Amino acid sequence: MIKLNVLELLEKQGRTKYWLWKQLNMSYQNFNKMVNNETKSIRYDNIETICFLLNCTPNDLFDIDYSKE
Repeated sequence: MIKLNVLELLEKQGRTKYWLWKQLNMSYQNFNKMVNNETKSIRYDNIETICFLLNCTPNDLFDIDYSKE
């Protein structure tokens, strides 16, 4: 299972979900599903923007847990 670590990265950097949501300019419903790992897909441009804003790489952004497969 692939998990998005955006909430942990935000916390480490002292940023809020609200701040990131405003930066991404997407609906709150879709944003909330994304950060809570309740979506099946994430657009590449959103991944790129999140990485830019949080100064991270996609490797930092995602975590793979093989035990849940």
